[in-house]
Amino acid sequence: MVAALVAALSASLALAEDFKTINGKEYKNATVTRVEPDVIVLRSKSGLSKLYFTELPKDVQERFHYDPGKAAAAQAAAQEAKQQADELNKQRRDAYEAQRTHQAEQQAKRRNIQVLADRLADLGQQEENLMAEIGRIENAQEVARRKWVSQPWNGQYQQPYTDPGEADLPLLRGRLNNVRNEKERVRQELERAQREPQ
Repeated sequence: MVAALVAALSASLALAEDFKTINGKEYKNATVTRVEPDVIVLRSKSGLSKLYFTELPKDVQERFHYDPGKAAAAQAAAQEAKQQADELNKQRRDAYEAQRTHQAEQQAKRRNIQVLADRLADLGQQEENLMAEIGRIENAQEVARRKWVSQPWNGQYQQPYTDPGEADLPLLRGRLNNVRNEKERVRQELERAQREPQ
């Protein structure tokens, strides 16, 4: 019985014939290449076509042993497989987006750390420059004071020599204090950024 059914199906699959749907669409000289519970696949000169048994006349349905229950089960299984595939694709997209977001965050963190390190180096250079300028002016003051003290008294009051930059000392010291405060703030921010998990 089974062998006869397989032989009949094989003969049906191998022979070219004409198929007509219940809507009147025709497939001339077509060969059945595959039979599934809910569809048959035809090869014709226009290519492959997938026809649902519900589109075909009753005699064709019977010839290929169409069973509506099996077709419904196959369609449900196909729908389930499609939903699983869609869910898997969504999970992959979500994982890819999460990875891209993580990479972008890491790049932003690295850029922030580099900006902070550069700023810290710049503030260190400003601090050195201000200290050098303050030291130069203070040194000039000391030299002038020694010169003035070491001059002989000639009975007249002599104006002590001062460096022209001496008037800028309070401003320079204020700037130095600001630079040191900013440097400490940037250093702490850099340390926090470096401690953050990668």
